[in-house]
Amino acid sequence: MKHSGEMKRELAENDASPLYVGVKQMILDRIHSGEWPPKHRVPSENELVTELGVSKMTANRALRELANEGELVRIQGVGSFVAERKGVSALFEVRNIAEEIAERGHSHQATVIVLAREAASPDVADALELDIGSFVFHSLIVHSENGVPVQIEDRHVHPEAAPDYLQQDFTVMTPNAYLSDVAPLSGSEHVVESVMPQAWECKLLTILKTEPCLTIRRRTWSARGVVSLARLVYPGHRYRLESQSGKPSDR
Repeated sequence: MKHSGEMKRELAENDASPLYVGVKQMILDRIHSGEWPPKHRVPSENELVTELGVSKMTANRALRELANEGELVRIQGVGSFVAERKGVSALFEVRNIAEEIAERGHSHQATVIVLAREAASPDVADALELDIGSFVFHSLIVHSENGVPVQIEDRHVHPEAAPDYLQQDFTVMTPNAYLSDVAPLSGSEHVVESVMPQAWECKLLTILKTEPCLTIRRRTWSARGVVSLARLVYPGHRYRLESQSGKPSDR
């Protein structure tokens, strides 16, 4: 970080703008110049207050807006860091997230939170075409890219489609890869929404409660019937979803 005198002079150059805009621009200048590369820890609110002589409210607004714009990643209790380029996930293509991450040259890690047999709720039973209360397999997994959580995979599986689902090690093979092997997919449906995360989702994704998320509710089936229902939750500032149909014309 530059000396406080230099930073104050830069801030003074933005006198015509609100103070928080000047603080944002100083941070952006360092990011875009490469002085602060991805994952670099930026000054905290208290450090900005001390170095620049601005109010805590000003510092907070600058950091908060930069996080909302995808320039920073804020992790509660840890700090603010320069964001990496957003990952891209195929929207209507049922892909293995581990493969997507590997294609970007990054490392994938999976943390299994839940792997159990449970009674199906009305919504899950309806989606899997089972009676309410029937037993289903449930997995809850957090997928990380280079150590940063990028997806919660909350999945319910029809037990007849994958009888050995609970015996798998999903830290070395994703549910997508396993199900593709034992029950090759013949179709899928998707519902995409922008939602505010629940408290437990914020903890798993290490995001603020005010961080919007993208969710995909995906149901898949094979030739024998419905295979699984998955709810995929992505932090909005760390991921984007894309879809393309057909090939662009050469003309």
